[in-house]
Amino acid sequence: MERVLSTEERIRRAEEVYRNKNNIRQEHHVNSVSKSKNRLLKKMIIQIIVCLSVYSIFYFFGHSEDLFSKDMLNKAKEIMTYDINFDELYNNFMNWLHSMNILPNEGENEITNNITNETLNEIDLNEAENTSIGGAVEGEAQTNLSQMEIDANDIKSKYNLVKPLTGTITSRFGHREPTTATVPKNHTGIDIAANTGTVIYAALDGVVKIASSEGDYGIHLRIEKDDVAIYYAHCSKLYVKEGDYVTQNQPIAEVGATGNVTGPHLHFEIRKDDRYVDPDMILNF
Repeated sequence: MERVLSTEERIRRAEEVYRNKNNIRQEHHVNSVSKSKNRLLKKMIIQIIVCLSVYSIFYFFGHSEDLFSKDMLNKAKEIMTYDINFDELYNNFMNWLHSMNILPNEGENEITNNITNETLNEIDLNEAENTSIGGAVEGEAQTNLSQMEIDANDIKSKYNLVKPLTGTITSRFGHREPTTATVPKNHTGIDIAANTGTVIYAALDGVVKIASSEGDYGIHLRIEKDDVAIYYAHCSKLYVKEGDYVTQNQPIAEVGATGNVTGPHLHFEIRKDDRYVDPDMILNF
């Protein structure tokens, strides 16, 4: 039976293959640059030799009156007045070098280039596979998380919330079986019981968007920072008003028993883009 790789092993193997392929590519790049410089230098040297050879021959003919007849010298001088196609001379000379196996044939260069291209293509394919593996692993991790867990992780990565007060946890986030009919079964925050008048502190800095005494939340605050909103409900007194900017750990209200409650406590609620987030996922109560 084929062994199923764990997520950590898949990530580790993908990283090893990626590093190996990067090393191969870097070595190939260095070798390619070195070979290219050598080819250019060899080509320049050959061009210089061809030019010097041609001029030397005609110069020799033009200044050797004792060895050659006047007709031959005049013919040589006439040739020297012609426009010489050095590109054609160079190409002919290069063909001769290839025929003498002094330089590699174009076919050999083409084979080398094909091998190099195949190697690079193989590297690109492997990197694409590695990317797919990494994407699959990341996708699996994201799939295994609920939207609430994703929101909680995003909040923790951006902000460092603090507890609004110290007290006794009487009801946590989620489903519950209340003994009072007016208390909802689906709890959207966490209840922290404390004596009336206990000071409540801002868990995060932000702007006071709501400072109200209406509804089941009784006297409550909604303080926003970017896409995060925090509710402080059932207060007996507010220290801030709508539009105020509060800083973290600033006193903002006092514990009370206003609204739909059975006793004095703080209903502490966190939302991201108006989606509820369990406070226990962000803070240790």
